[in-house]
Amino acid sequence: QVQLVESGGGLVQAGGSLRLSCAASARTLSSYAVGWFRQRPGKEREFVARISRSGGTTYCADSGKGRFTISRDNTKNTVYLQMNSLKPEDTAVYYCATGGLGTRAVEYDYWGQGTQVTVSS
Repeated sequence: QVQLVESGGGLVQAGGSLRLSCAASARTLSSYAVGWFRQRPGKEREFVARISRSGGTTYCADSGKGRFTISRDNTKNTVYLQMNSLKPEDTAVYYCATGGLGTRAVEYDYWGQGTQVTVSS
């Protein structure tokens, strides 16, 4: 069992930045690839980015390319999502997940509770 806790969300103006964190308890997160997803109001959960166990391979959805960066610090058991140049359409609950490798939410076994990101125009 892997327990994930997201943090770092909040209210920011368009063009601003936030860094989300995903910390694991009970077992080391370094054993897993990690994905970030988001769920916008009235929409299905969608893939944002993922990172390999070592951090050597990352992949970002088109919606975040050039603006979002996923990284990890395995010494701190934490994965980050740096979000720059935020837009109002980035407003969503952001979740980290593990136990999967792909871009579909159904592939992931463990989820955090989510952190709200609100971008004002």
